Amino acid sequence: MIVVRYDEKRCCAMLVWMTDTRTFAQLADAIRATSGPVRLVGVDGCGGAGKTTFAQRLGAAGGWTVVHTDDFATHDDAFGWWPRMLTEVIEPLSQQRSARFRPYDWVRRQLHEEMVTIEPADVVVIEGVGATRHAWRDRLALSVWVDTPRDVRLARGLARDGAQLRAFWEWWIAEEDRYVASEHPQRHADLVVDGDPSEPLPDDRFAVLSAPREEPARPASPR
Repeated sequence: MIVVRYDEKRCCAMLVWMTDTRTFAQLADAIRATSGPVRLVGVDGCGGAGKTTFAQRLGAAGGWTVVHTDDFATHDDAFGWWPRMLTEVIEPLSQQRSARFRPYDWVRRQLHEEMVTIEPADVVVIEGVGATRHAWRDRLALSVWVDTPRDVRLARGLARDGAQLRAFWEWWIAEEDRYVASEHPQRHADLVVDGDPSEPLPDDRFAVLSAPREEPARPASPR
């Protein structure tokens, strides 16, 4: 397992003025250097954090397929989908078998009729909130947490989906808070990525944090 962490006593003072950046090609090479016939990489983070962009760039650097948890979540079920993803994706790929599933259609609000097939490969990237959950964390070659402030995430979500979906986004964030408070994926991450770096970076680079920048607020009451 790849571990990318820092000794706080040695590095905290330096991090005040120095930003640690890496290239996606470097990360892809490090993943390739790990052992195992099939290496699953989990890219986790809350909605609007930038994890899809990160996963797509990593997948492009490595030539790897990206599977999205959004193909399993629904408008009414933010996190109860995980047993289906475990059975249909994680377990078969871990056993070098093809994964087959029906993705959720967010426009029609139902599962697609056609099946998606993901063939086993040296590396497959699992992306989305819940991608590094406890149920399969020990099967991941690398766990990534993309960390972005809550207000930035909400602003990105509303800019993409429209202000009319604010109520949905507020519910979704509350559901994410419960997941993070229960499973602490950011604490178990091998690599914490800055989803809102202070300076723009080229598309082939990303910024690394020494630790998550925030803990989620207390979960709100269910809607």
